[in-house]
Amino acid sequence: MKLFKIVLVALVLLVDLVVAQPSWADRPPLTNSPDYTEVTQSLDSLLKAKDAPDGSGYTAEEIQQKIGQLQLQKYILETAEDWGQCRNETGKTLAVYAHKPKKSSFAQDSTLYYLGDGKVTDDDWNCDGVYLPSGAKVAGLTPGDTQGQELGEAVALKIVSGTQLVAKTNPETGAVEFNVSPAKVFKTGEVNWSIPALSPADIEAQTPNAPIDD
Repeated sequence: MKLFKIVLVALVLLVDLVVAQPSWADRPPLTNSPDYTEVTQSLDSLLKAKDAPDGSGYTAEEIQQKIGQLQLQKYILETAEDWGQCRNETGKTLAVYAHKPKKSSFAQDSTLYYLGDGKVTDDDWNCDGVYLPSGAKVAGLTPGDTQGQELGEAVALKIVSGTQLVAKTNPETGAVEFNVSPAKVFKTGEVNWSIPALSPADIEAQTPNAPIDD
């Protein structure tokens, strides 16, 4: 009887492993990505700079803030169960960058799409970031900024793969706010993404075409 119980438990565990395996296989291998390599290297450098802030070009407060941001990015890359998604709660159309990942490659160009208000990008795709046009008001791009600043030129905000980004409009300041700080801010010519010269009105006039979760 005891042997029978042992065999039964072993069979149950085996079934669990077989059932769980597809979910393991579907999990994006983000720790093998260029994002992970860059984040860990930057984090190591800043942790060293923390001991000698005078030679880093940053204040001790800025170093600590950047370390916190990189630690969060590293955590996302190590624990994400799905590809990155962007959720639009701004009340307006939001321009986002996204691509459909291939298991064998992370070096893919990201395409600009338009995400309708209240929508979230498809979890089979990776949302790579957000486009903000000239004239848009956005908060959090500089340390301590909560009121927001008006952009003098269009920018692309990159997030690490696996990030679950939420964009909202602050009803008091009118600035777009994000639940996670961007990993990088690109201007035209600094990345191979399309960063067109559009206005907020141009974005609002676009027909939403981003791949979304139904």
